[in-house]
Amino acid sequence: MIPTYIFTATLLIVIGVGVWHALQSGGHPHSVAPMPAIPVATAAFSWWLILKVFSSGCTAMTGVEAVSNGVMAFRDDTRKNAKITLTIIIVLLAALLAGIAVLCRAYRIAATDPNGPGYESVLSMLTRAVMGHGWFYYLTIASVLLVLALSANTAFADFPRLTRAIALDNFMPHIFLLRGRRLLYSWGIYVLVALTAVLLIIFGGVTDRLIPLYAIGAFMAFTLSQAGMVMHWKRKGKARLRMFVNGLGAVATGITAVVVLVAKFVEGAWVTALLIVLMIVVMRSVKRHYTRVNKEIDLARPIVPAEVTEPIVILPIDRWSRISEKAISFALSISNDIRCLHVQTTDELDPICQDWERDVAAPLRQAGRCVPKLEILQSPYRYVLAPVIDYILNAERESDFHKVCVLVPELVVRHWWENLLHNRRADLLKVVLLMRGNRRIIVINIPWYLEEK
Repeated sequence: MIPTYIFTATLLIVIGVGVWHALQSGGHPHSVAPMPAIPVATAAFSWWLILKVFSSGCTAMTGVEAVSNGVMAFRDDTRKNAKITLTIIIVLLAALLAGIAVLCRAYRIAATDPNGPGYESVLSMLTRAVMGHGWFYYLTIASVLLVLALSANTAFADFPRLTRAIALDNFMPHIFLLRGRRLLYSWGIYVLVALTAVLLIIFGGVTDRLIPLYAIGAFMAFTLSQAGMVMHWKRKGKARLRMFVNGLGAVATGITAVVVLVAKFVEGAWVTALLIVLMIVVMRSVKRHYTRVNKEIDLARPIVPAEVTEPIVILPIDRWSRISEKAISFALSISNDIRCLHVQTTDELDPICQDWERDVAAPLRQAGRCVPKLEILQSPYRYVLAPVIDYILNAERESDFHKVCVLVPELVVRHWWENLLHNRRADLLKVVLLMRGNRRIIVINIPWYLEEK
């Protein structure tokens, strides 16, 4: 509230003092601080010039829609308080625009080129001309900066809710539906921050260049919302006066959007036009994807008990260890068809092949449990993952309806740098299976956590 009150008060004081000086001097007040000379006109007065000025001025009228978007945030009676607030905003906006326009003419202040040397905003020049370059000037400019920063909050409040609404209709990724730790739609905020940073970098931080982007987006939204209200009242079958008001608003804002697009096309409006087309294409593609996924995974029948069978369990094993013991124990708890794969890269038998009967088969046979089958995969070229992947895919093709469950034992270290001391074949195996697998192949992690010493 404080920055807003300071901003409004300082500008109204500037306008009031300026108008007083103008009246006292017969309409020709003297600037307290020297003003840059008005540049020579480079274009004759024309309808095209009027359209360009109109397109630039229309952007100053935006922002009042924030009240309609946040009606529910007002105290009861919400409608009454929202109307009062909107009326105050419109009166202040009209007073500020009229006062600035009158004083700029009286003090002979003209906008400077944002790309040229010595660029200064109109508000800065007007404040210097009326009040000088003292503490009041810095207070006014600081309030302008703070209000601009606060105005960005509108986008950060509404954009996440907008992306959520679109994501609910499957036109945007469902990640925008997730609430963060602070109960906000965090991903909408993250994306907005990234896009804002990219735009500021591309346009060099000059906000004047961003006006066409903002104006087209805003007035297209106004046009669509007004047209939507026309259809709403039409479905109601009554309220012709309201249909007329909303229809008139749709026509007015639609014309404004076209004028801004044409007048500012070369100055950057083409970017918005291109982005709108790309966004429509992307959103329709996202919608098609979700429609296809839902169609493929939806099930309109109950579970089939005959299809509930024990899976074929495949377990890659390097050597007999605590990790191997944990994996085999888990495998025995879910199936009786267990195949342990060992890749042999030399002509000599590995220790696990020689000790399999003693360490695994004999104890399980004595306990009356099924004995896993040890499959030796020969790999003369020292490939380890390729033979395992081929075996898993062949096992899936040879089985009629059984699921293939691949257990992936892996060592979990306590410090990130310890990962550099161990091979990451388990991670690579999971990635390859996810890429080359199918619906009947299931991958389960069997982690072994090292104790911290």
